[in-house]
Amino acid sequence: MAENMSEENVRKAMAQIMHPAIDRTLIDLGMVKDIAIEGNKVTVTLAVPFPGIPIKDLLVNSVREPIEKLGAKVEVKLAVMNQQELKAFLAMENESWRG
Repeated sequence: MAENMSEENVRKAMAQIMHPAIDRTLIDLGMVKDIAIEGNKVTVTLAVPFPGIPIKDLLVNSVREPIEKLGAKVEVKLAVMNQQELKAFLAMENESWRG
């Protein structure tokens, strides 16, 4: 199945990944910054609101698992949100916090 790897397929696989404390998906929250596909390797850049986020491993695993089910090797890179991304994230967090 990896030969049909596309950004669309990867996004579909990730579409239902919910943030553990915010009632929104990682995609809705703007946390999926980039998806790069090289053969059967998918690299996802995940934007986090601040360095050292305590749920980093949980987020990385929640991204990795559905993409691996597509038959891809997965690398998840972390990047810190810029001010504009952070502002949008915090507004959504405030609206949808479920703790």
